[in-house]
Amino acid sequence: MPEPVTASVRERRYRVLVAGYALSSYGSYLNVVALNLYVYAVTDRALAVGAFMAVRLAAGIVAGLLAAPILARWSARSVMFWVNVVQAAVLAVLVAAPDTLRTPVLFVVSAVGGITGTVFLVALRGSVIPEMVAEERRTWANSLMVSGRSLAMVAGFASAGVVVSLLGYTAAFLLDMATFLVCAVAVAQLPVTRRQKTDAEEEAADAAEPASAAGAGKKRRRLPAAVAVLAGAPVLGLMVLLRGVDALGSSSHNAALPVYSTELDTDSPATFVSVFWCVWAFGNIVAQQVIQRLPRRSEQALGALGFGLGTIVMSGAFILAFAGLPWTATVLIALVAGAADGLTEVSYTQHLQALPERLRTPAFGLSATVESFGFGAGMIAVGAALDVFSPLSVVAVAHGVAIVIAVLFVALVLRRRSTAPAGTAAEGKGTGAEARAEV
Repeated sequence: MPEPVTASVRERRYRVLVAGYALSSYGSYLNVVALNLYVYAVTDRALAVGAFMAVRLAAGIVAGLLAAPILARWSARSVMFWVNVVQAAVLAVLVAAPDTLRTPVLFVVSAVGGITGTVFLVALRGSVIPEMVAEERRTWANSLMVSGRSLAMVAGFASAGVVVSLLGYTAAFLLDMATFLVCAVAVAQLPVTRRQKTDAEEEAADAAEPASAAGAGKKRRRLPAAVAVLAGAPVLGLMVLLRGVDALGSSSHNAALPVYSTELDTDSPATFVSVFWCVWAFGNIVAQQVIQRLPRRSEQALGALGFGLGTIVMSGAFILAFAGLPWTATVLIALVAGAADGLTEVSYTQHLQALPERLRTPAFGLSATVESFGFGAGMIAVGAALDVFSPLSVVAVAHGVAIVIAVLFVALVLRRRSTAPAGTAAEGKGTGAEARAEV
């Protein structure tokens, strides 16, 4: 007799999914290093490495817009299962490809990775977590997901050099392929999630509603789904914009860290980068442990307001990290940056998950597109700026813009809360009410 899918069973299966996701994330982070090195080894051109990353980011931008229509046709479980299988398959093709085809196959791997990785995350955040986990447990669920990914990032980056140098590129690719297959198995044990309604199905539903409601639904669908998400939603629109600017800020410190580290220690530039990211990840994980143990009342600090305040602290910390402060101070700053980054991730995800179902997945898809565009555009702009200006100047400008927009965003959220009608976010009734009141 099959085991009943109770709330406890769903949470247990969700833990298995997070373990699979963390393992595949480890393989992905390991492959970020291995594939970039391999592209350079195969082509002997630094331009090819940049093009390889550009293809992945461009694919992610497109995938964010495609995610909602895909999830309207198939269940999230099916989509997540097959994107893992496809990622494993293209890596198998890369390993088996003859030397003459290695370069084009590499770019196929890049494009597939950008598309499948984005679609997987949109399905996980926008469909699986809201359907599998009760609203009062979403903070725990989102925090557990972020913790797993943070651990995977540290392990992947830390072990990449060892795996490639001792075992070679083929072993790294096969290891990554195996992690995707394990993740696919973890996805397969999930209960079947409901697919979202197609436009035709929603039109049929509108036909059964009063004329005024049906007219509003049809008017909304005249716009692309991603644009319709933001129609009449100033807080949500500014929130997604801030997320994109935050991604641009992330590109600045990612690009500037190797330069700054080399200035600090020309003999061992990797030391500062490694220590910084390890401490950052530790701060992120500590924040997740605190978030998972928050009492229910304290969770109201998450959501839109927590995202805005966390962004201000995180961006300020990243600016200070390049200010030439003593090592002890810089380590503490990295810890704060990681903790604030963890807070913003959970707060942002939790707010979007509280949106109505027909808006939720398009919102996550649009967010993924904006984030990929912000990070990609930032890498281009920051790379050029670092040839002229100091790392501190570049990071200060990029994260300074994020701070300015975050301050405006926090002011807007507080203003709308102060004018919200009784029974909504103004009375602290929960993140679901908060999202509905603030969009």
